[in-house]
Amino acid sequence: MSFTTDDASELGFASLAVRAGQTRTPEGEHAEPIFLTSSFVFANAAEAAARFSTATGNIYSRFTNPTVRVFQERLAALEGGECCIATGSGMAAILATCMTLLKSGDHIVCANAVFGTTVSLLNQYLNKFGVATTYVPLSDLAAWEAAIRSETRLFYLETPSNPLMELADIRQLAELAHAHDILLVVDNCFCTPALQRPFELGADLVIHSATKYLDGQGRCVGGAVVGDRQRVGADIYGFLRTAGPTMSPFNAWVFLKGLETLHLRMRACSESALQLAGWLEAQPAVERVYYPGLPSHPQHELAKRQQAAFGGIVSFEVRGGRQAAWNLIDATRLLSITANLGDAKSTITHPATTTHGRLTPQERERAGIGESLVRISVGLEEVTDIQRDLERGLRQLVPL
Repeated sequence: MSFTTDDASELGFASLAVRAGQTRTPEGEHAEPIFLTSSFVFANAAEAAARFSTATGNIYSRFTNPTVRVFQERLAALEGGECCIATGSGMAAILATCMTLLKSGDHIVCANAVFGTTVSLLNQYLNKFGVATTYVPLSDLAAWEAAIRSETRLFYLETPSNPLMELADIRQLAELAHAHDILLVVDNCFCTPALQRPFELGADLVIHSATKYLDGQGRCVGGAVVGDRQRVGADIYGFLRTAGPTMSPFNAWVFLKGLETLHLRMRACSESALQLAGWLEAQPAVERVYYPGLPSHPQHELAKRQQAAFGGIVSFEVRGGRQAAWNLIDATRLLSITANLGDAKSTITHPATTTHGRLTPQERERAGIGESLVRISVGLEEVTDIQRDLERGLRQLVPL
C-alpha cells in the first residue's frame, strides 16, 4: 500500500515534506520520477478533446506535468494552502499574481522593504500598464491604512524583509486588508513554512522564490504561488497556461529533494545565525546588527510570536561606509561572494550595489539600505569557521 494525498491531514510537517503529493506509477518507484517530456499521448481523439476542454489530466508540460504537480501539492500541504502553482522563478510568481489579479487603474500598497527587482517590476512595468503602487514602512500599520484608496486591490510585503530583517505583524495587516476587501500577499521566502505560516495569520496568497531555501543548495531557479483553488488553482493557473512562465520538471524534482530536508536546514541555519548575530554585536567594527532573534531587535517579541525560529539571514553595518564593507567582503575566504541566499554554503553580499543596486539612491534610502550594510546568508558550516572568516576582515577595519 502506498501513501496517498488523502493521508496528508494526519501527518506532521516533517512527514509531509517527504511524502505529500506523490502518487507512484505502475513501476513502483520509491523516489519521485522526473517526467522529462514536453507532451503526453492520448488513447484516442475523444480523450484528447476532453482533456483540452477541461484542462484536467496531463496535456502539455507548459501547464501540466506530473513532477511539477507533486512539487505543487507538497508545497501547498506545507503552507496549509488549498492550491499551488509553480513558476520559472520567484519574480515570475510575483508577475503571474499581479497580471492575473490586477487590471489598469488598480492600486497596490507595498512595503518599502522588498527585493529590489520587485520594485523595478512594479515601477517600470506594471506602472506602464496603469497599475499604481504606493510604498509604506513595513511595520507602520497606520501608514498602510493611510495609503488605502478606493482602487486598492493588493497589500504586498516580505516578512522578514530583505535585507534588514524587519517584520510586519501579518495578523494585523490581514485584518486591515480584509476590512477594505483587499488581498494580503506575503512573500515567505526568508522563513518558509518551516518557520512561518502566513495563512494561519490571515494571508490570502503566499509567494516563494523556490531558488532560495526550498532548494537549499543553490542548484535551480523557480518560484511558486500558494492560495485558494479559485485565485490560484483557476485564475493564476490560467495565466500560466497562456503566458508560460513555467517551472521545468527537472527543477521541480530538485526542489522536491530540497523540501525533504527543509525543516532540518531551517532550524540549523537559524541556530547558527543567532549565534553569529550575537557575536557580531560584540565586534568593535560593527555598528549595528539586524537580526530578529536578538533582544536588541525592536520586533524581537513579534518574531517570537509569529515565527518558529528567527531564520538564517543576518545583516549588519560596519564602520567606514562602502569601502569598509567591500574590504570586509573581499577579505573572506570561506564565505561565497554571491547575491543568492538560502544555500547550504554561507554567502555574503553588499546589498546597496547588488540586490538593490538598480534602485535609485532615494529608493534605497527609503528602504534603509546604506552603503555600510553587509548581508550574510548563514549556511550549514561550523559557525566558528564563519566567525573566523569574518574576523579576518573585521580586524582590518578596527583592531580587535
